[in-house]
Amino acid sequence: MMALLRSILFALLFYPGTLVYVLTVIAVSPIGDRPVQAVVHAWSAYHHWLVRYLLNIRSLWDGKIPEGAYLIAVKHQSMMEAVDTLHFARSPVVVMKRELTVIPLFGWVTRRYGVIGVDRNAGASALRAMMVEAKAAIAGGRPVIIFPEGTRVPYGQSPPLQSGFAGLYRALGLPVVPVAHDVGRIWGRGFVKQSGIAHFKVGEVIPAGLKREEIETRVHAAINALTP
Repeated sequence: MMALLRSILFALLFYPGTLVYVLTVIAVSPIGDRPVQAVVHAWSAYHHWLVRYLLNIRSLWDGKIPEGAYLIAVKHQSMMEAVDTLHFARSPVVVMKRELTVIPLFGWVTRRYGVIGVDRNAGASALRAMMVEAKAAIAGGRPVIIFPEGTRVPYGQSPPLQSGFAGLYRALGLPVVPVAHDVGRIWGRGFVKQSGIAHFKVGEVIPAGLKREEIETRVHAAINALTP
């Protein structure tokens, strides 16, 4: 019952609060990129605060993501880590499904902040578009965050990596920082979120230039280091 109550309060505070941040981004957008990024990061911090002090979910990190130009590969199990990725690095560009980038108002904000939208049904054309956007991102000195397995997966599952990951890795020529976690253990697909500790593990940096089979094997193992 307490978990349900906390989840209801979280929804009542987070989603209206998100609208406020979205409108704020629109208001400061003409000023420049830095104010936009500052507001988006404040939104992520607001989400993190609600997760920590309202849902009573604490994040425990093993290792630290280094600063610099990296391709950061993250396990995807919930909305929690998807929003928190904005804390993982300095103004990261996030690879996300294109459907999120066309949501009224919110989608405009994601594009204004700088994301890479991927249409998984568009095949080679989607991959080429992703490469162009990713190269533009790293040209501005921003790291790129990707969820290599694609869509969100339930805790305990480890599907193969999507083909776009290896292509992006090869095209960008960046080393990879893999991040594993077990957030899905307490934050699944349902409405109710359980309190507890979410463990994050930063794997060893994987160098650029590896062959496809090797990079996929190493990344898959690293991001599933906390998968039972």
